Amino acid sequence: MKMKILTVNAIIAALYVVLGMVVAPISFMALQFRLPEIFNHLIVFNKKYFWGIIIGVFIMNLFFSGLGWIDLVFGVGQSVISLLIMIGISKYIKGIIPRMIINTILFSITMVFIAWELFLALDYPFLETWLFASASELIVMGIGIPLMYILNKRLNFRKMID
Repeated sequence: MKMKILTVNAIIAALYVVLGMVVAPISFMALQFRLPEIFNHLIVFNKKYFWGIIIGVFIMNLFFSGLGWIDLVFGVGQSVISLLIMIGISKYIKGIIPRMIINTILFSITMVFIAWELFLALDYPFLETWLFASASELIVMGIGIPLMYILNKRLNFRKMID
């Protein structure tokens, strides 16, 4: 792996953690307004952002979630699954905005894994938890669409990591 790719992914992971720490009290449980989830949109620009996002999620869940290993399995697993699906379907979706919309919907649907985790670990009601977690993911990533689009105009995410 090139040094540039490693460096950019390290920066993404660090930004994910720092932004996550700022909003940590509202980043976990059924309502998850985890603002760094907007970085999930980087995957629609270039699949090489995968590791930066995953490492950021891993560190955030390891040190700040309070649920221990189960959040590493389910939380990181949800991100891995969603990102890999998005990488796979991106070649069939034309345009950055449509990709980000699909990405937002995909991440919201896969919050089923987080609902399952919270059901198993804390006995939260499954369907309500999925509804709340999905809605909060939809809101955060939905807000991220115009933000990431505008940032991309200035930073060119596709070329930044190549």
